[in-house]
Amino acid sequence: MRVPLEWLREYCDPPLGVEEIEERLTMTGTKVEAVHRHGVAGVEGFVVGRVLDVRAHPQADRLRVCEVDLGGAREGPATIVCGAPNVAAGQRVAVALPGARMPDGSALRAATLRGVASEGMILAEDELQIGPGHEGILVLDGLDGGAPEPGTPLAQLLPLATAVLELEVTPNRPDCLGVYGVARELHAATGAPLAPEPWREDPGSFGPLAGVQVNVECPELNPRFTARLFEGVEIGPSPPWLKARLSAAGQRPINNVVDITNYVMWLTGQPLHAFDFDWVAGGRLTVRRAHEGERVVTLDGEQRALDEEMVVIEDGEGPTSIAGVMGGERSEVQASTRRVLMEVANWNGPNIHRTSWALGLRSEASSRFEKGLAPEQCTEAQAMAAQLMVALCGARTVPGTIDVGGPGPAPAVIRLRERRVREVLGVPVARARQREILQALGFATADADDGLDVSVPPLRRHDVTREADLIEEVARIDGLERLPATLPRRRGAYGRLTAAQRLRRRALDVLAGRGLYEVVGWTFTSPALADRLRLAPDDERRVRAVPLRNPLSTEHSLLRTTLLGSLLDVAALNVARGVEELRLFEVGTIFASDGAGGQGGAERETGVHEHRSLAVLVRGAVRPASWGEPRPPQADFFAMKALLEALAGALGVEVSCAREPAPAPFLHPGRSARVVAGEELAGEEAAGGEVLGWLGELHPLIARAWELDSAAAAAPGGEGRAPVAMEIDLDRLIALAQHERGYRDLISFPALRQDLAVVLALDVPAAQALAAVRAAGGELLDDAHVFDVYSGPQIGEGRRSLALALSFRSAERTLSDAQVAPLRARIVEALERLGGELRG
Repeated sequence: MRVPLEWLREYCDPPLGVEEIEERLTMTGTKVEAVHRHGVAGVEGFVVGRVLDVRAHPQADRLRVCEVDLGGAREGPATIVCGAPNVAAGQRVAVALPGARMPDGSALRAATLRGVASEGMILAEDELQIGPGHEGILVLDGLDGGAPEPGTPLAQLLPLATAVLELEVTPNRPDCLGVYGVARELHAATGAPLAPEPWREDPGSFGPLAGVQVNVECPELNPRFTARLFEGVEIGPSPPWLKARLSAAGQRPINNVVDITNYVMWLTGQPLHAFDFDWVAGGRLTVRRAHEGERVVTLDGEQRALDEEMVVIEDGEGPTSIAGVMGGERSEVQASTRRVLMEVANWNGPNIHRTSWALGLRSEASSRFEKGLAPEQCTEAQAMAAQLMVALCGARTVPGTIDVGGPGPAPAVIRLRERRVREVLGVPVARARQREILQALGFATADADDGLDVSVPPLRRHDVTREADLIEEVARIDGLERLPATLPRRRGAYGRLTAAQRLRRRALDVLAGRGLYEVVGWTFTSPALADRLRLAPDDERRVRAVPLRNPLSTEHSLLRTTLLGSLLDVAALNVARGVEELRLFEVGTIFASDGAGGQGGAERETGVHEHRSLAVLVRGAVRPASWGEPRPPQADFFAMKALLEALAGALGVEVSCAREPAPAPFLHPGRSARVVAGEELAGEEAAGGEVLGWLGELHPLIARAWELDSAAAAAPGGEGRAPVAMEIDLDRLIALAQHERGYRDLISFPALRQDLAVVLALDVPAAQALAAVRAAGGELLDDAHVFDVYSGPQIGEGRRSLALALSFRSAERTLSDAQVAPLRARIVEALERLGGELRG
């Protein structure tokens, strides 16, 4: 909300600069997000002038040469060239002298226009940022009921320049949605006097209003509806001071009646709506729920379809406005309006929020109603509007006021105990100081034996409901910064990461150390993601998705069941901006309803399972090109498997990639696998391991859907492969991790290295061969890995040769060839049982 400081100072004017006011409001809970400047850059050089003479410009048909009396601002009349069609002799006008600083910061200079020297500028209202008008000059005659004297500083008549406070008003503080409410906060925060409520004088009256009927059919959605009738209304422009304040607040002046409704809303926080009463069919208004599919043309000219949860105001010919959101085009105030029905009502906040969200129509009115206004504000706004209608429109108030629903419930009374204030804050606050603070904020107080009995004002009834809330009010105004900083009195209290947190950080460090970048995606996702990932109708990642009750949008209406969607979105965004090679990972929570999912998460009372997952996506080269490696290898299944092994190795967990493809339709069926916990095995043995996730190359259709299918070929050494990805249950992986790593002697005794080559059938995985070798080698086999693979005519069709590096080590002695010979023999026997033959 924008609050012009010049307007705020009319009601509370502390002897502080704008920076001090900003700090004091922020420190007491009314956060000032920013301070803007509105109007001219400096008020010097702007004065009142009186036009003495106007004559045609000798060289330009559309220009006029004016002689202007500037009083004491200049000796003798000034010659000013003006292009406005409405300039005339005898007018009091706004003049900028040479050197005056305009709103854009530039200094006005004397100029020669078509051969005539111009010694200033006669101003239109938009050149002072006090209104949108530019078709004519700003005429000051009649301002404040008189004719200002030439030479009078213009700042004495108009708010030429003001700081504007941009406030962040939280939903629990509707009292700060009006300038006077902010003034009350400033009064409490600084002790500066607060002016009386501007609506204390009411030109209107209460009682029956002849010729107008109002029927409220849904009082639960419309707690109060008030209306007053004004006759003899003269529609015209608002006075400059009102335009200036609205412009500074960010509102566009339109005409005096509409401007009055906006001005009163900004002052009181209560929205109003003005009907052209001659266009209210039958002189009757009915407040009711809309019918499904019912349509209304709103003030912005748009036709909007309603549903039965929305509220409309209708007259004898049908709906004429959407309650609490926007008025209708049919009964809007226009130049011919002579009778105005001023409606000020209170609406159900959640219903207005839903209506505004469903229609995609957010207005200043709806943004206030959805925060929960008080019914009592209706009469305050009516009184303020009546003052301005009489003063600015020449209107006559018709006796009576329609008031359906009346004020809200009686104020709640809460006991505030001195002892409890001291216990909560840690320091005592005198009862007199508590009373001073609360009364400054609009609360009524009465002395009690142990403290104060506090009556809550209407605008705070939803925010202040218990003693702790009153203590908060006392603390924030008395000064939270004054409270002593103390630590809890606990012996042996210290902060440290849990074992799981340390392991999780270790996992992230492994990925970051290999050149991957962490990204953070939305927890919410779109229902369309399941189709884009080609998930089957019965896939748990589709059927177990948890819908949100109040989503931000359809695109964010489900809790995600996989991290892959957000990784693909981030990858597509980067590729669209020319980043061809990507190495990304994300750690985040995924969700599934009815307890579905891995074992590493937590089951909530809502029946929603959630656990932390880790996902990786690599596109293009596995590492950046360099002078030593201008064509690094492209990411593929085995590169991703290497990342998995590095991650698992850092955590001390044995993992394997099962031979069968992962049951994931978004992966290439021949280049994917399930990630399981345990030794690298194949076939039925691997199928018995605990499934931790999946790994593989993306299906070409998925890569094409996210436009990720072309960069591998474009990269150096590219082979046109799709990106590779993996996702694992990080919580379960950490649960399997070794929290404490034991010491292992690696240097006391050297290892004995032996190589052997074995020929195996192609359908025997290398993982199965290595598992057999490790099992046969026993404790003395320190390491075994494949260092070469050969296939060719010498081996025979359907076969391949695996070259294995075997490393034997003892922690007690140096091993000899003779000592490891029995182990080597057992290893050869194990390989022969797999159908292997040793190569010579």
